[in-house]
Amino acid sequence: MPTRRPTESDRHEAIRSLLVGLRHGTELPDLALSLESLHPRDNTFPGEVFMEVAVQAMDLAGIEQRGLPYEELLNNHLPDYEFRGRRAQKIKFAILATGAARGGIDADLLDEVIWWRTDDFWFYALAATVAIIRASAAKHEVPLADLIGELALKHEIDLTVATQ
Repeated sequence: MPTRRPTESDRHEAIRSLLVGLRHGTELPDLALSLESLHPRDNTFPGEVFMEVAVQAMDLAGIEQRGLPYEELLNNHLPDYEFRGRRAQKIKFAILATGAARGGIDADLLDEVIWWRTDDFWFYALAATVAIIRASAAKHEVPLADLIGELALKHEIDLTVATQ
């Protein structure tokens, strides 16, 4: 049975759910649970969408080259989560691939994640995006809600509208 391809509506919903969740302080596991249904099997979606939002957050915050030290991202902005072993390599890839995308390099996600033999890239991209957005707000010295508001405006998302 073929996997359903994500639509533009799915993309919009992924971004909306991400931003609403972050604005409400939803913790990573609950945020992932709310987004899991958007992930088609054997697909990097919505991971690549999350990466794009992380890049936009860095741009909006004016993050300069080497402005977000990798070592600090997880320790300071996802302190309740420990990534060890293969999980540490996956989160590292998601963070570095996002940085590469911002610099104009296509990390060829499918070529990398096929070796993972799991279908969880989207989760690691989500975790990386949460850390990067939080770090970007902190580095820019603006409230997280303000940066989330700017991202919502960029995507024409009304954060005050309740979901159905």
